[in-house]
Amino acid sequence: MRLSRYFMPVLKETPSEAQIASHRLMLRAGLIRQASAGIYSWLPMGYKVLRRLEQIVHEEQQKANHHPMLMPTIQSADLWRESGRYDDYGQEMLRITDRHDRDMLYGPTNEELITDIFRREVGSYKQLPLTLYHIQWKFRDEIRPRFGVMRGREFLMKDGYNFDLTKEDALHAYNRHMVTYLKTYERMGLQAIPMRADGGPIGGDYTHEFLVLADTGESEVFYDSAVTDLTLGDRVVDYDSVAECQAIMEEFTTPYARTDETHDEAIFAEVPEERRRSARGIEVGQIFYFGTKYSDALNATVQTPDGTNVPVHMGSHGIGVSRLVGALIEANHDENGIIWPEGVAPFPVAIVNLKQGGADTDRVCDELYGALTAAGLDPLYDDREERAGAKFATMDLIGCPWRITVGPRGLKEGKVELTSRRTGESEEMSPEAAIARLKELLANR
Repeated sequence: MRLSRYFMPVLKETPSEAQIASHRLMLRAGLIRQASAGIYSWLPMGYKVLRRLEQIVHEEQQKANHHPMLMPTIQSADLWRESGRYDDYGQEMLRITDRHDRDMLYGPTNEELITDIFRREVGSYKQLPLTLYHIQWKFRDEIRPRFGVMRGREFLMKDGYNFDLTKEDALHAYNRHMVTYLKTYERMGLQAIPMRADGGPIGGDYTHEFLVLADTGESEVFYDSAVTDLTLGDRVVDYDSVAECQAIMEEFTTPYARTDETHDEAIFAEVPEERRRSARGIEVGQIFYFGTKYSDALNATVQTPDGTNVPVHMGSHGIGVSRLVGALIEANHDENGIIWPEGVAPFPVAIVNLKQGGADTDRVCDELYGALTAAGLDPLYDDREERAGAKFATMDLIGCPWRITVGPRGLKEGKVELTSRRTGESEEMSPEAAIARLKELLANR
């Protein structure tokens, strides 16, 4: 990607409507543009981040034998009437009538549609367990959309649904999803704390939200600081192991962590005082077990070994993919711009040519660009005819984790400068050494 040919409309001034850091920086860095209230177009760099997050979600879901598919955005109201949720969901649901006067809706979630698919195609316990998921645009007609993609009306979400013969099997699916989500957020460079939550319109007695701590979070949260020391790291998990998934779930949910909706002062008081914390949190995902709520309503049954038909036990599991972009920026920025974690950066490394048109600087930049591209590191090359200060300001704004600066003064000694966006630390080295260092640093991206 040569910046002179790339569509990245950065803004020098902060738009007046942007109230929080992620909204300001997503507009200034040219990630999004508003189409209407709470609805955004994703410009090329923002779209690259979305696709990167989707890739991580897909990889972690499929490790647990969850199967990707795609359901439509528009659903029939008949299914929602059958489940009893059509009238209960409220004004957040966008209701539509087609040319044949059939009642339709823009899906806010997919429990009804996936249950209908299941009941049509699955009839035996031998086909269980089964988890299906998709990543699709949703619409909820927020009364006051604000904070950019953090509380928009249209949003990209991964929603998955498990079908199991028994409650015990379904709770294993719940724990399995807990682990996949913890893995997913860690790969994105986020610490998302699982917190006891309320089921809301989805329903269910077992539910946890995953919240990223941030001053701009919409939820007040209370937690034991011990939970922030937990990490899965490089642990390899056997998702078929009930005991292993249960143990990880208990490890991450035993320390007190609750949203304001489920907060219990008496239980919180039992946490050692020095570890009690209250903060704000951004919800980036939620998992539910709701038993036979939808399978009863929609008659989704399977035949058991003794020949009887029983309703399947279900759960649903969501990750707000587009909201994650905002959450990542809220958790990773400074006064100069975004600081992308390496695992999700649209461009992990940027090359800055301080003398565009200079024979030596152009040649070295081209060589760096070619070598990094060949290594699969997707560099961004700032080859614009701009002042050095303007180039550095743009690089700080868009937040590439690493920057290679190529200037005539350094090249006299055969050196380029490698700079970390997160720490600001720089080191001079040969172009070949910079390539080798970046290959090592970004090997696990």
